[in-house]
Amino acid sequence: MSTLLEIKSSVLRQVQVCPSFRRRTEEEPASSSADPPEPAAGAWKPGDGVEFFAQMRLILKKGEGRQGLPCPEVLLRSRSPAPAEPVDPSRGLRTLSQEEVDMLYEEALYTVLHRAGTMGPDQVDDEEALLSYLQQVFGTGPEEHASAVERVKKAKAPTYALKVSVMRAKNLLAKDPNGFSDPYCMLGILPASGAVQEPSPHKEQRFSFRKGSKRGGPLPAKCIQVTEVKNSTLNPVWKEHFLFEIEDVGTDQLHLDIWDHDDDVSLVEACRKLNEVIGLKGMSRYFKQIVKSARANGTAGPTEDHTDDFLGCLNIPVREVPVAGEDRWFKLEPRSSASRVQGDCQLVLKLITTQRDTNMSQRGRSGFLSYLLLLSRLLQFEHRAEEPNSSSWRGELSGPAATVLCLHGAQNNLSALQLAVLCPEPGLRPRRHWQVSSRHHQTRTLDYGYLLGLLEDLQAHWEEAGSLPQEQEEGLADSFSAFSEFGLQLLRQLRDYFPASNSTAVYRLELLLKCLGKLQIFQPSFEICPFETELNMDIAAALKRGNREWFDRLLNTQSPREQPGPQRLAGLVKLADAVYEDLQSCYGIYASLFHSIIKVDFFTLTFRQLERLVAEEAWVLTEELSPKMTLEVASGLFELYLTLADIQRFWSSIPGRDSRSLALAGIHAPFLPAVKLWLQVLRDQTKWRLQGAVEVDTLEPMDASSKHSSSAATASLCFSHIQELWACLAWPDPAQAQRLGAQLSQDLCEAALFYTELLRKKVDAQPGAAGEAVSEPLCVVLNDVELLRKAAGQALRGLAWPEGAAGLEGTLPRPLLSCTQALDEDLQREARTVTAHLTSKMVGDVRKYVQHVSLSPDSIQNDEAVAPLLKYLDEKLALLNASLVKENLSRVLEALWELLLQAILQALGANRDVSADFYGRFHFTLEALVNFFHAEGQGLPLESLRDGSYKRLEEELRLHQCSTRECVEQYYLDKLKQRSLEHNRFGRLSVRCHYEAAEQRLAVEVLHAADLLPLDANGLSDPFVIVELGPPHLFPLVRSQRTQVKSRTLHPVYDELFYFSVPAEACRRRGACVLFTVMDHDWLSTNDFAGEAALGLGSVSGVARPQVGGSARAGQPVTLHLRRPRAQVRSALRMLEGRPNKEAQEFVKRLRELEKYMEADP
Repeated sequence: MSTLLEIKSSVLRQVQVCPSFRRRTEEEPASSSADPPEPAAGAWKPGDGVEFFAQMRLILKKGEGRQGLPCPEVLLRSRSPAPAEPVDPSRGLRTLSQEEVDMLYEEALYTVLHRAGTMGPDQVDDEEALLSYLQQVFGTGPEEHASAVERVKKAKAPTYALKVSVMRAKNLLAKDPNGFSDPYCMLGILPASGAVQEPSPHKEQRFSFRKGSKRGGPLPAKCIQVTEVKNSTLNPVWKEHFLFEIEDVGTDQLHLDIWDHDDDVSLVEACRKLNEVIGLKGMSRYFKQIVKSARANGTAGPTEDHTDDFLGCLNIPVREVPVAGEDRWFKLEPRSSASRVQGDCQLVLKLITTQRDTNMSQRGRSGFLSYLLLLSRLLQFEHRAEEPNSSSWRGELSGPAATVLCLHGAQNNLSALQLAVLCPEPGLRPRRHWQVSSRHHQTRTLDYGYLLGLLEDLQAHWEEAGSLPQEQEEGLADSFSAFSEFGLQLLRQLRDYFPASNSTAVYRLELLLKCLGKLQIFQPSFEICPFETELNMDIAAALKRGNREWFDRLLNTQSPREQPGPQRLAGLVKLADAVYEDLQSCYGIYASLFHSIIKVDFFTLTFRQLERLVAEEAWVLTEELSPKMTLEVASGLFELYLTLADIQRFWSSIPGRDSRSLALAGIHAPFLPAVKLWLQVLRDQTKWRLQGAVEVDTLEPMDASSKHSSSAATASLCFSHIQELWACLAWPDPAQAQRLGAQLSQDLCEAALFYTELLRKKVDAQPGAAGEAVSEPLCVVLNDVELLRKAAGQALRGLAWPEGAAGLEGTLPRPLLSCTQALDEDLQREARTVTAHLTSKMVGDVRKYVQHVSLSPDSIQNDEAVAPLLKYLDEKLALLNASLVKENLSRVLEALWELLLQAILQALGANRDVSADFYGRFHFTLEALVNFFHAEGQGLPLESLRDGSYKRLEEELRLHQCSTRECVEQYYLDKLKQRSLEHNRFGRLSVRCHYEAAEQRLAVEVLHAADLLPLDANGLSDPFVIVELGPPHLFPLVRSQRTQVKSRTLHPVYDELFYFSVPAEACRRRGACVLFTVMDHDWLSTNDFAGEAALGLGSVSGVARPQVGGSARAGQPVTLHLRRPRAQVRSALRMLEGRPNKEAQEFVKRLRELEKYMEADP
């Protein structure tokens, strides 16, 4: 019993260690012969099962990666550098002549030697370093360089000018009574001759544009500029621009005053503004205004000296203006220590040149053009010096290069938009330059992130400025056209330069698309449009052309049209596989980039095009090969169809896509002959593979974690491959799929039964060990059959085919369901056969130990008598538990249980006229065995243990312990307990019974019968009813009575009343009943038994309690269903037959006449 208690845990361990047959490794069992290397497509030969299934594994492995939609994380496998993009030196700016190079060199030297303003912290302020850098850039020798520098020094110095933009002011003082001011600015250049004099020690004063200033003469009118007056505000906004010529950059200053403009008003007029006073502070300003007006009408002085109020001033030395210009807020200053001012003013300052004594300027070359040429020269030098073989250069210029460009751009007065086209605003970041960099990128690859940043800067300044001179706009448009043309060329060769498996290349593609997307933004902004059509249309056309070129190149490489059809087939399979992988890349990687950035549906465009191209090639090739169908051709066509079907399913798996519109729709039709032939070969090769596996099988467990042999693993793997192959096939035509699936399922069933037959022959041929009660080979075979049953069942369930609208989802088609159930029954029967063979070796030992129980003397205790049997069972079940899987162990336990029950029944039959203790001992043995096999819930369930033969044995034991009269009573009790399985089969009988206590008699009225069995040749019967009371020992003086015979009817009506004089006490006894036997009367032969029914007297009216004043026929009619005696009734009869006493023999003799009519219910 201890063994059975360990069954559950051991089985759980087995399940955890042993892998499922569906997820088993693709390698064959170690005990089988080693498989040859995986063959090339079409290399297998008929009859070679190993090579055939090796090829099938290749096909299945290819399909494993095609389940569901692709995931970008799976496709992006490489982080290696991106492939090098094509470069063309001719696509850059034109090559300069030597004269032009010399003029550009002179222009660069002139810019450095005549630099003005303050250098920034990241700029190079060393003149010698800058000149040395330019010497390296232009590649001049020392003497030539010195001569050029000397020549430039002798040239006339440039004319400088200061660009001043007065933008706005904030937080000014309120000078008017209404709490505001009417500010305006006066600004000009204070030359060295008009510089501020040294202030007196008594009172500090600053220069002012105020008329009548006594500190020097007035400035010329052309040197003073005035902004508009902004009325009633403390935060004025002007945005006015001025240009001042500079005589001396080192000493000149920019001076700016802010005044509050006030009109001349009289005292009366000032009083009239009383309503404009705001608050107490306004009242104070109001009185000041009155005083000022009175003073103006008196003798205080000229009115102009007192009209406008001072709000603040600024003094900015020209030499302190940064080289690159500046945009900043300046804090307003007082003109004297007594002045009270507040607020800030925003100015934009830039120091430029208006006249330059250089050859390029004299020949009318614009500063924009000279800057463009200089920038191109510096880029070529910097890129070559830094990273000549790298595509990750982001245009980072060295300090000298950035300084020279900043000086030249500022001196030539390039606007913000022009600088964005060439070089955006200077700052701490590297200088960026689209027009030159985009051209340079086509000669030497740059980082697309850098180019994208240039376009973003250009877009920002374009929205602010909005236009360029026509010549510069045309140049910018040309750069856009050249870059877009270069980008379209790369997109045509997308798969070469941006492979989907390379994350670095995919990121470069994303940046390129963003650059092209930025170009689309400028498309409607140009008066001279650089694009003939919408850019996304050009991109779509380039992608289509690239798809066709890629497909044609692959077709010419893999499957040239000039080759014969059979030779082209293998290449076309590779081509279809490449198309599928490419479509995966398009969906998983490229599609989201193209759609989100430039609104091009790249996946649909590519899928439609490539699917149509591969479909055309497949249609042509299948038509050519159909008349030449061979095994090798069928194999290739089968593999080709699987890939084409995968392409269709890939499209259908995307929500909202319908495969019926594809060129591949209906492509399965020409492949049908090849598929049929291939499946026939699959049937034969499967049997060959199984036969080879069984031949090398040693009928030993594969390893410690499994209990089946190597051939079972091979068989389950073959069936698993077949199921997976059917899933990959997914034949779309329902009628054809049903025929193919039905044939394949039948072939699989035949292969499974073929395998079990091979196993049976294998185990029969092995010599058994003498005296071995548990055969290990038989255990292994039993496990093999169970594994095969599960594998084949799961494979068959996986062969379901579509049944159209009539089929229910999740249910198997009827033919497949029938085939699955039939195979399961066959394999269950085979398992029972092997189980019976296994347990048959234990029959002798079981009978011996049961006999030991029966021969044990009464002096021995029951547990001692049964101990040897339990010990034997415990030892054998320990071996079986170690050798069998859980399902088979249950089968063996059931078979062994039945064997024990039959052995005990046989022992009981061999022993007659024994004491009651003998049967009590076997009753103890039976209960001990029930507990042993149940094992506290770990073994067989109690329901199955106490069913079937157990009930018979238990009844035998109970009856053997009863007296003869108790057995007779049990006979009648069994009749009362019996229920008809089919109520209408033998008919019905209506009766009415009651007990008349006054007369001490039982009244039984037979009313009528219906639906009796036709027992005569004419299809009718001649029924009559026998009425008797039982058991006989309760009613010894009562004779049976009978009704009249009703001829030729199945629905007789009797209405006959019978009286039985019996005491009420006898009617209340255990088993007391009235028995109705319906017979068919025959004149020339023995009467036929039609059925019987029993009615317990304990429930009859008047028996349990006496009637009070009731009529003679009290009680309701009772309908009894006729039946025939069943096994438990006959068991009591057989028990009485074995009793030698007179009472038992007389009872049996009375029933002999009816026994021959007793038939068991079906």
